[in-house]
Amino acid sequence: MIESMLVKYNINNSDDYHRAIKEIMQEIALAGLYRSGFFEKAAFYGGTALRIFHGVDRFSEGLDFSLLTDNNDFLLDPYFAAIVKEFSALGIEVQIEKKNKTKKTAIQSAFLKSNTHVHDLTLKGVQSRKWTTSKPVKIRFEVDTMPPGNFETEELLLLQPFSFYVKCFRLPDLFAGKLHELLYRGWKNRVKGRDWYDFEWYVRHAHPVSLKHFLARAQQTGAFDGVETLTIDMLRQALHTRVDEVDFEQAKADVKPYLSNVDGLEIWSEDYFQQLVNKVVDVSS
Repeated sequence: MIESMLVKYNINNSDDYHRAIKEIMQEIALAGLYRSGFFEKAAFYGGTALRIFHGVDRFSEGLDFSLLTDNNDFLLDPYFAAIVKEFSALGIEVQIEKKNKTKKTAIQSAFLKSNTHVHDLTLKGVQSRKWTTSKPVKIRFEVDTMPPGNFETEELLLLQPFSFYVKCFRLPDLFAGKLHELLYRGWKNRVKGRDWYDFEWYVRHAHPVSLKHFLARAQQTGAFDGVETLTIDMLRQALHTRVDEVDFEQAKADVKPYLSNVDGLEIWSEDYFQQLVNKVVDVSS
C-alpha cells in the first residue's frame, strides 16, 4: 500500500522521499480519524488541507482541525487508538505523544511519529535502488476547541489508503483563515513564508475570501472590535500595512524547504505582494 501511495510523487533524493512519506502518513492519519467518527465533530483546515485536497505545490507540516461547535471538554485522546490501528494495519508502528501546553489555549495538540527514524521502501517501477531518510518522520496535529463561527464545510474524497470522505472547510473560509494568520500570527523574529506562498496561490487562482469568517476569526483575537460589517477595502488596507513590514528574502528562505520547484519565488517582492493584495476579492463580488 505504501509503495502504491508513493507512485504519485516525483522522488529524486532523500529529501523528496522524506516529504512524500510524511504526506502519506498524514493521509493515513486522516483515514484513522475518519474510521473513528472524528469528522462528525470536526473539520479539516489549514495548509495541509490546501495541499492534499486542492493541489497547492508546497508540502505542509501538520494537520489542523476545528470543531464544528465550541466544546471545552473535547479530548483528542479517544481518537488516538484508531489512528494507531490504521497504521498498524499497514505494518507501520507509530507513537502519539500529547503536547504539554506552556499556556492555556483553545488548541489541543499532539505529535504523531514513527518508532523508527529510518524508512526503507522499494518504489514501484524502480528495481535497483531504494530511498531512505535518516530524519524522524513527525507530524503535529491540532484541534481548535473554540472555533470562530461563520464557516461552511464540504465533504472531499481521498482514495488512499482507501476511499473515504473528509469534512473540510470550503475554500473561501480556508482563505479567510490564511489571511488571519498573515495578519495576526505571532511572528516573533521569523517571517512565515509558507503563509505568503499560500496567499499567492489563492490570489493567482482567483479564489475569493469569506469576509464573515475572517471577521469572526479577527474578533476572536481582539481585532476589528466593534466592526459589524467588514468591507474588502478594510481588509486590503490591513494587508497593505502588513506587506510593508515583511522581509521577503526571509520569507523566501522559510518556504524553500517545502517546495519541489523554487523558480516561482524569483518575482517575490514588496511591490509584487502589494499588487496581489489589490486583487483580493470577497465571495459576494
